Amino acid sequence: MPPSRMTATTPVEGYEERVTRQVPGLADMHRMAGILLAENVPQYGRVLVLGAGGGLELRNFARAYPGWRFDGIDPSADMLALAHTTLGDLQKRVTFHHGYIEDAPEKRFDGASCFLTLHFLPRAARLDTLRALHHRLKPGAPLVVAHHSFPIDTSAGERWLRRNARFHAASGEASNRVMAQIEAMRKSLPALPPEEDEALLQEAGFGDVELFYAAFSFRGWVCRALPVS
Repeated sequence: MPPSRMTATTPVEGYEERVTRQVPGLADMHRMAGILLAENVPQYGRVLVLGAGGGLELRNFARAYPGWRFDGIDPSADMLALAHTTLGDLQKRVTFHHGYIEDAPEKRFDGASCFLTLHFLPRAARLDTLRALHHRLKPGAPLVVAHHSFPIDTSAGERWLRRNARFHAASGEASNRVMAQIEAMRKSLPALPPEEDEALLQEAGFGDVELFYAAFSFRGWVCRALPVS
């Protein structure tokens, strides 16, 4: 598949429990992201959610902001099916799209989120994805992103990976699974250092880039879509 359409295969069974163990403060990160979006998304706004499979952030946003409606995009049909289950009656406020950012509507959204997704994309594909997100946002609309972002090929990067492994283990993850996950990240995850992640957001047309979340190897930013000159 083309680089812009790379994705990870995510096991559906036990997803919510597993991702909650692996991502420090996941529910609080979603809550903070909703607060940041709500600074600019109107009461009855439309929010684009890239990587919506599983439905966790959709559920949290929908509960907290009953006037919002959503478009959720994900390349995994199984994960979208899980999102339907996770949302229950809230799914009535979501339009789902099976595919990638290129398959999302080109309407101008009031805000967008992308969680635990961009770290699967190499730099060039990540920039293309961010530009496609920018194209679908109204000028000034907020974007919140969060994913693995840590120093690469340095002792500091290795240190953060080990810390992440210890967090997984302390959260109840089996030690053999933890070591396999960390080894896979070390070998194949195209993560970027935080300063390069911020530079990509700016290159894609976003301004006012601010860090709002940092948890071991994870970072999260809020920014806004600048008008096209």
